[in-house]
Amino acid sequence: MNNFSEYLPLLRGALKKIDEWRTLYGDDSSGDLPAHLSSHAIESVLSELEKKLRGNYPFHHPQYAGQMLKPPHPAAWLAYSLAMTINPNNHALDGGPPTSEMEKEVVKLLANMIGYDSNHLGHLTSGGTVANLEALFVAREIHPEKAIAATSNAHYTHSRMCHLLRSDYIEIPVDLNGSPDLDFIESNAAKIGTLVVTMGTTGLGVVEPLDDILKMADRFGFRVHADAAYGGFFKIIENELPSKKQWQQLHLCDSVVIDPHKHGLQPYGCGSIFFRDASAGKYFKHDSPYTYFTSDDLHLGEISIECSRAGASAAALWTTLQLLPLTSSGLGSVLRKTRSAATKFAELLSRQAGWKLYNTPDLDITGYFKEPKIKSIKEMNRISRQIFEAGMKNQQTGFHLSLFTIGADHFLQKYPEYTADNTRAVILRSVFMKEEHEPFIDELSERIFSVETD
Repeated sequence: MNNFSEYLPLLRGALKKIDEWRTLYGDDSSGDLPAHLSSHAIESVLSELEKKLRGNYPFHHPQYAGQMLKPPHPAAWLAYSLAMTINPNNHALDGGPPTSEMEKEVVKLLANMIGYDSNHLGHLTSGGTVANLEALFVAREIHPEKAIAATSNAHYTHSRMCHLLRSDYIEIPVDLNGSPDLDFIESNAAKIGTLVVTMGTTGLGVVEPLDDILKMADRFGFRVHADAAYGGFFKIIENELPSKKQWQQLHLCDSVVIDPHKHGLQPYGCGSIFFRDASAGKYFKHDSPYTYFTSDDLHLGEISIECSRAGASAAALWTTLQLLPLTSSGLGSVLRKTRSAATKFAELLSRQAGWKLYNTPDLDITGYFKEPKIKSIKEMNRISRQIFEAGMKNQQTGFHLSLFTIGADHFLQKYPEYTADNTRAVILRSVFMKEEHEPFIDELSERIFSVETD
């Protein structure tokens, strides 16, 4: 997907047809174009923009395995660009009738992927943060006097949103494998209204034990929200995952968040929220003196905290799913490659002298480090940073990783032979979320392992 320019003829042809549609309403010109609309003026500014954009890291290239960043699918980019020339707003049906229908269609597909029945409620959002905010808002409304709980590995969104919602927040400690302390949950169960289970942590991609949590929820009566923002689409290939048992229980969660702008191959600005019981919509219900008059059908803004939302996001996701449906042979074929890249990298690293694998990947994120000659956290941190910086120095033969910090106490439980001379341990982290990573993994591994450290 490196050469987006090859798709320009497709966009040009679609734009021509959209322009023909525009002319059906008559000539909208009133003389000469204003200076700021001339192609020459726009070209000049675009030239400056293009130069500035070169300052980005190579998110498109498999040598980039640092953060959860990659270009969207070409079909998503084309669909988004085409729809944005109209700029529909999916808040109300009259703001974008076709894209609202597309949103309803893709929401149904995603809900079916989760395993929800027809009584579900869901919609797209501008991202996972707002999606989780909506889930926690409903959690607060259902149990206003109780806390929302999540593990110490959960995304920081949850503690921030609880602060925003003025809800009590309970942080659940985890063990060496990232699993929550079930005894801690049991001892605090009476205080918990909703417990967040992360299906693929954004740190190391850990899939938390949903099965155990659901059993506790049945026993103690709290709700369960699944934050599957990162991992949600792996539900498609659940039978191939070590966490298969957890994914099979996803439909039992009271709410689920999934981000299409991660493994759904979409541009940023596309999250989604689902509630198992459609009655959750009563907590969003509101009216407007001018918005919801065109139809008695459900307007998506009626079940959302957000008002204006880009209809182009729905168009892009709908278009992508026509090419890569939510099946094992569709989008699953992409996910299978990203996971294969991670497991292959982990295998190569485990055979590499002087390197340690911190976690066996549940999905497609791997943590690891190079052992220092002197076994101290401080030395390990220095070497991790040295490797991290060395990779970015050469465009053609370099690499881009990220750093991941761990509390020293936690790290020392796993590696007690290290000296506790720092409060934080810093390891390397690779996110193999591009299908292009799979054929490149041997080359990338060689580049990383060959870095000389002092």
